[in-house]
Amino acid sequence: MEIAAERTGEFDVLGIGNAIVDVVAYAEDALLAELGLVKGAMTLVDEERCEFLYRRMGPAHEVSGGSCANTMAALASLGGRAAYIGRVKQDQLGEVFGHDIRAAGVTFRSPPSPDGPSTARCLVFVTPDAQRTMATYLGACVELAPEDIDPELVRAASITYLEGYLWDRPEAKAACRKAADVCHAAGRRLALTLSDPFCVDRWREEFRELVAREVDILFANEAEITSLYEVADFDAALQEVRRHVHFAVLTRGAKGSVVVCGEELHVIDAVPPERLLDTTGAGDLYAAGFLRGFTAGLDLGACGRLGSLCAAEIIAQYGARAERPLRPLFARVNGEAAHS
Repeated sequence: MEIAAERTGEFDVLGIGNAIVDVVAYAEDALLAELGLVKGAMTLVDEERCEFLYRRMGPAHEVSGGSCANTMAALASLGGRAAYIGRVKQDQLGEVFGHDIRAAGVTFRSPPSPDGPSTARCLVFVTPDAQRTMATYLGACVELAPEDIDPELVRAASITYLEGYLWDRPEAKAACRKAADVCHAAGRRLALTLSDPFCVDRWREEFRELVAREVDILFANEAEITSLYEVADFDAALQEVRRHVHFAVLTRGAKGSVVVCGEELHVIDAVPPERLLDTTGAGDLYAAGFLRGFTAGLDLGACGRLGSLCAAEIIAQYGARAERPLRPLFARVNGEAAHS
């Protein structure tokens, strides 16, 4: 299916998410067990627990992160026009986050808060199998509220992309609902990433209603989509989701991905990475590739292939921000599409 080009606004995609600085370090499985961390999951922690876990981490490096922010940074690297809304404090990590996302080419106008909780951070424990386990202190993110949503910015974007993690806070949820209302009133498309299976467990009924009534493009991995519909296998979840949302983009790790639109279905192979170092950000980068292709008018299969290429690029390095420009990947898939 060829998509009519979505580049009708000032921005291709506006992302709304938790503005977080990632602290990434190697860890053995034994350490995760000792610390009581669920491997492969994201756990919310308070500031005291965050400080304790940080003291137990090995040598680490800091890089601006947050799932949605990673997607917007990658979208810009692919040549897309990205904007972002997220809350930070006027502190050192807040300055780091703002600098990094703007340097990546993303429009970021959210003013830092002069008081309140400090800028959020995510402790990322990377085990030898490249799996990542995250402990997140949301800090300033908990204060994201409807007044942080700039209606003009929403109207200026072809797609507004929401991070499912925001549903854990009432005010942030209200901010998402405001953005969704503005988005639809302006005739734009709304996208949602389910973010984490544990997040789906907490908000399953609300997510189901949101997907069925408001979401145009849904992003989920296999664990998230089976949790959403409370089914035992991927195929059953696929049959459910195709009845409820126009576009569903479902990732399955090494099994590849599936893009579905009604009766149309594309099964896309995973792209083997040059090396497997860190799966942090694989889903975020896949979403960036898909959205870049979608807003450029590529067919759904090409959108999925671009997503797979971006995911392969990020798992061959440490961290979720690409170390080299991603624009050549878009040029490659766009060229293939033009000659097919």
